[in-house]
Amino acid sequence: MTATSETLIARLEALGIPHRTHRHPPVFTVAENAALRGSLPGGHCKSLYLIDRKGGEWLVVVLEDRRLDLKRLSQRLGAPRFSFGSAERMRAVLGVEPGSVTPFALMNETAGGVQVVLDRAMLDLDPLHYHPLVNTATTAIAPGDLLRFIEACGHRPRIEALDDLDLAARGRADP
Repeated sequence: MTATSETLIARLEALGIPHRTHRHPPVFTVAENAALRGSLPGGHCKSLYLIDRKGGEWLVVVLEDRRLDLKRLSQRLGAPRFSFGSAERMRAVLGVEPGSVTPFALMNETAGGVQVVLDRAMLDLDPLHYHPLVNTATTAIAPGDLLRFIEACGHRPRIEALDDLDLAARGRADP
């Protein structure tokens, strides 16, 4: 059964993970989210559901302003070329709709086939903000608690420094 934001909150509480959820109108882009949150402190993040050329699945979680060079990212991770996963596949694997991709969706991924990559710079900020399986809210947790949650879902995240793959920081447009 696919988890809901309510079952996510119950799971966080069962794990003893402090959290705070802010409700808001639906947001579909980083810009919409930034406009709604005002001065909410911490690391604001986005998650990318990627499929490699051989069918491998990846959840890459980064700071919201990152514009990753996917070709170089796949090379860094030793994966065949990346593309974005389809909405249908994302629903089937992570149990979330487009615009709601989040590391919290790993609680729906029981096969253990999704490889998780976390932006090292993101983990230096506290709290971290993610959608709680829906894009009508944002849940804040501490970086260490994010790691604990991911591991409790049966995943070992790969932590990578991604600054050099950020097209925005290098003054280039998205690929």
